[in-house]
Amino acid sequence: MAKENKKSNGTNIGFEETLWAAADKMRNNMDPAEYKHVVLGLIFLKYISDSFEEIHNKIKNDSESYEGQEEDRDAYLSEGVFWVPQVARWDHLKSNAKKPEIGKMLDDAMIAIEKDNASLKGVLAKNYARPDLDKVRLGELIDMISTIGLGDKESRSKDILGRVYEYFLGRFAGAEGKGGGEFFTPQSVVKLLVGMLEPYKGRIYDPCCGSGGMFVQSEKFVEAHGGSVHDIAVYGQESNPTTWKLCKMNLAIRGIEGNIGAHNADTFHDDLHKDLKADFILANPPFNISDWGGERIKDDVRWKYGVPSAGNANYAWIQHMIHHLAPTGIAGFVLANGSLSSNTSGEGEIRKSLIQNGLIDCIVAMPAQLFYTTQIPACLWFVSRDRYNHKFRDRHDEILFIDARKMGTMVTRKNRELTEEDLEKITGVYHSWRNKDGKYEDVKGFCRASKIDEVEKNSFVLTPGRYVGTDFIEEDDEIFEEKMKRLTSELEEQFNESRELEKRVSENLRKIGYGS
Repeated sequence: MAKENKKSNGTNIGFEETLWAAADKMRNNMDPAEYKHVVLGLIFLKYISDSFEEIHNKIKNDSESYEGQEEDRDAYLSEGVFWVPQVARWDHLKSNAKKPEIGKMLDDAMIAIEKDNASLKGVLAKNYARPDLDKVRLGELIDMISTIGLGDKESRSKDILGRVYEYFLGRFAGAEGKGGGEFFTPQSVVKLLVGMLEPYKGRIYDPCCGSGGMFVQSEKFVEAHGGSVHDIAVYGQESNPTTWKLCKMNLAIRGIEGNIGAHNADTFHDDLHKDLKADFILANPPFNISDWGGERIKDDVRWKYGVPSAGNANYAWIQHMIHHLAPTGIAGFVLANGSLSSNTSGEGEIRKSLIQNGLIDCIVAMPAQLFYTTQIPACLWFVSRDRYNHKFRDRHDEILFIDARKMGTMVTRKNRELTEEDLEKITGVYHSWRNKDGKYEDVKGFCRASKIDEVEKNSFVLTPGRYVGTDFIEEDDEIFEEKMKRLTSELEEQFNESRELEKRVSENLRKIGYGS
């Protein structure tokens, strides 16, 4: 494992990569879509068993305080951990890992856990006994996962489960030929979003909630600042069925009462929270999605500021979130850099309308190499429905630009993360700018509060480097492959529109007697 930087947020991914390499060798010829359920189910089982065993040992070693409660289900629930029946405890499964019937034993373990923990009903994988799953390799996988602590107090504090799960999800997505960027939001980025918005009290919504990282970090933030987690209500949805199940597990483990729907669902075509008006929205939508079905919902009520491109969902996500904001609500979300300057398929006009309507609060340019599974440069958008003199100062006619591209520390050869000092610097600038008693000053090369008319002179482009006076070399918005994919999709969309227009013109000419 690579050494962790002392100033980092403790999210070194060295062991995940080692674990993936070892697990992948055991996959043999199994399809990644199947294998991921095998691996992720075992990792989750190890997590809840670790958590259980920690409390189990505590009760066993303090018989005076916990007299007769060693096998009392309620004693564990009161400590905030799942009750794990004996047939599902990791030591029991590990000791039987080399037996041919280990698959059946794992299925029985999952069934027993769901039976005793209603929040997990229908969530856990229960097909380990199937004949095509190599039981020798399954036993080896159990032995390998046994070497990692997942659910003890120290591991929970570092969110080891989330890191392993989401790293694996990203790798599996790549193996399945899908873009993996949608599966993982680095912890430092989540911390930054939460720190900027400060969701102390109210309704929190994530329209593409993945494994629930935004909710978890919001709860941690409230607790860290002396608030009550009962003051926030969690709403979300997720289209990927495996990731939706992971979110259910993640929230259940932490005792978070989240409304993420009874099933996975597409946010654009099956909005599970149509009437929700959220106080805070935090999200990391999948970047530059081209096949989101926009042509089927061109007249949707959410497109108040313009119909989004059918070839790129970025501006559909933006408008969906604005639609779900309460009158004083504020949203913070991650998008690809292309969203700051794109003029294709009407995106420039939508961005212009958002700016002129005073909705854009702050834009943060992020450093490269933050994301595990995509190299597309990213930025943070902060959108507010109320930028007048209410909770914060009147700033309706200006936008704060922050260029954080030089920030962050490399924690591996490939990945960077924002340090605690970085997070404090960015959030501090934002809060001093928006707060009534703030003492904000522009800092050349880092931050600048620009008036709307200045943004208009820059053709409504929101790239922070244009405003803060940076000497940082402007990067291309997208890697070549992603840009070509997007442009091809947009050209195809325009070609289809031209053909449709040509068809209508021909029909009208025939109606009036031409071209017959």
